[in-house]
Amino acid sequence: MSKAFTKETETDADVEDDIPALPAGVKNYITPDGLRRLEADFAELQKVERPKIVETVAWAAGNGDRSENGDYIYGKRRLREIDRRLRFLRKRMEIAEVVDPARQKNHERVFFGATVTYLNERDEEKTVRIVGIDEARSEFHEISWISPVAKALLKAGEGDSVEVRTPKGIERLEILKILY
Repeated sequence: MSKAFTKETETDADVEDDIPALPAGVKNYITPDGLRRLEADFAELQKVERPKIVETVAWAAGNGDRSENGDYIYGKRRLREIDRRLRFLRKRMEIAEVVDPARQKNHERVFFGATVTYLNERDEEKTVRIVGIDEARSEFHEISWISPVAKALLKAGEGDSVEVRTPKGIERLEILKILY
């Protein structure tokens, strides 16, 4: 039977409400800036994008035959994506534990929220900021605190050497600078 003659229903994948699980025993730490970004994303989807798509779907539904109406079909699919993202963001914000790096007292050691400059074995200097799982952005050199590099760097001090397991083996990193 042609799909055009079947009733449009959400597939199990579309209804799936599970959020990616955090590793066992791991808390969902986040910086205040990261939480603000999640809240802004949530507000943008809920107050701007979702109403715009609802309006498009309502307009498209009024055009008659929905089975071949691209605006209607795409709009419904996009609406499900937005709703899924809203549920994800809401759940992540509910379990988030805000850690403000500015309130850290020990500036001798790397901690959550710190920006660290290190030298790897290939004499490449790299700078990363250690942030929460839901806020890590590689384009801004932010890495999740549960990543192998961040785990190796945490609690180390300037001048310390740490080892990190990479797909190519164990690599030694020398911490050059810690910023807060």
